[in-house]
Amino acid sequence: MFGIWVFPATGGKPMDETLFGAMLASTLRVSTPLIFCALAGLFSERSGVVDIALEGKMLLAAFAAGACGAAFGSTTLAITAAIGVAVVMSWVHGLACVSHTGDQVVSGVAINIIAAGLTAVLGAAWFHQGGQTPPVTEAVRIQTLWPVLAESARGSPFLKTVLADGVLGHNALVYLALLLVPLVWWLVFRTRFGLRLRAVGENPQMVDAAGVSVTQLRYTALTLNGVLCGLAGSYLVLAQSASFSQNMTAGRGFMALAALIFGRWHPIKALWACLLFGFLDAAAIRLQGVRLPWLGEVPVQAIQALPYVLTVILLAGFMGKSIAPKALGVPYSKER
Repeated sequence: MFGIWVFPATGGKPMDETLFGAMLASTLRVSTPLIFCALAGLFSERSGVVDIALEGKMLLAAFAAGACGAAFGSTTLAITAAIGVAVVMSWVHGLACVSHTGDQVVSGVAINIIAAGLTAVLGAAWFHQGGQTPPVTEAVRIQTLWPVLAESARGSPFLKTVLADGVLGHNALVYLALLLVPLVWWLVFRTRFGLRLRAVGENPQMVDAAGVSVTQLRYTALTLNGVLCGLAGSYLVLAQSASFSQNMTAGRGFMALAALIFGRWHPIKALWACLLFGFLDAAAIRLQGVRLPWLGEVPVQAIQALPYVLTVILLAGFMGKSIAPKALGVPYSKER
């Protein structure tokens, strides 16, 4: 399929395996924050708490990582701050929805609004760069995990493009996101904790009658949710970009939520949806200026809109078909 496309900058040479390796690398890099957020949403929504606030928590985490990374020059401190901020916001969401049985959608939207405004105001007040943070140094950024292996795999053309660039040329967070998918599957579907988590999202009254705290389970799920959102925000600043900029999440939290719904609240299926979104987002970057036979140059705007159009299609087409946890979005108060 890729062989029919031509890059203007390459003098009309057809795309070969070089593009395949580059697209594979870009897809994995772009999909990483989506995978973290989709897994975060899975913990929250499997416990019965709707999490519209994935976008806001990831944005606040990215700001915390950028601010601490630029101010203190420490990768560990930047990631810790990002996770801490996201966990606190998850607890705020739990305080409103779990402890005080508030509307979960309204609480999530409020967190998104607060995140968009607070990051812009604090960024302008602290760094005086129009809401952005200063770039973090190269020492703070998360580097390629196996640079020696990636370099040694450049012996043959195929290994150079696919193995070296597409598989081995990534940082630790990319591999962590992929590793977490089977680990989350095991935790949710093969452990006692996972059984209770799924039960509290289906029938919290039964869980309460069994002597297990519904509130404690949901707060545990929200804590795990915050940790994963913090990793997603850290990745945006410390691995993908060099600094925080306003609204840099660009709807990725909503894309992750759409991937979660499309994957029917299952980590493996959600992974494939995230990779699809990542591929389309990578295509928006790689295929700018490409000329197709009989169609001419593809408009940049059309390519950039693909991930968002697919988000709307998935939410509109699969929201009714996907069977959500029965207690999702329903506040629970223990009968006295």
